[in-house]
Amino acid sequence: MAQEPSPEQISQFVERFAGVLANSGVPTMSARVMGAMLVSPNGTMTAAELAGALKISQPAVSGAVRQLLQVSFITRERLPGSRKDHYRIREDVFATILERRNQGLGEWESTSRSGAELFGLDTPIGQRLTEAADFFAFIHTDMDQMIKNWRAEHPR
Repeated sequence: MAQEPSPEQISQFVERFAGVLANSGVPTMSARVMGAMLVSPNGTMTAAELAGALKISQPAVSGAVRQLLQVSFITRERLPGSRKDHYRIREDVFATILERRNQGLGEWESTSRSGAELFGLDTPIGQRLTEAADFFAFIHTDMDQMIKNWRAEHPR
């Protein structure tokens, strides 16, 4: 049986995890909140618990939580007997994150294709943009299928 990590080890993991998310485009404070929530024992945390765990202000938590709620990465709930809001990471949050990134690939593809048409399909610029669009389409299709496969194998 693994030894329970120390508070310092937990904090270091949360910051490392948040750094990975931040490097991929998640706002830093939101990434830190997600990291803390991910390792919370019961899967939920209040704003006060998040502020304490991350050693940040309540307004910083509020902004991060608001952003995470808007993009549906977390949910807000009330636990029986509690008057405080509790926040929980969605069960399928990582598939949701990749799904949103994949939508971006679709936009990259369409923009690259329109650029190729603008510069001419038979020009060096048009050929580069067509290759970029083909690449984005390829990845987009594969990512879409992988997400569908994941959800089929891991229903909510």
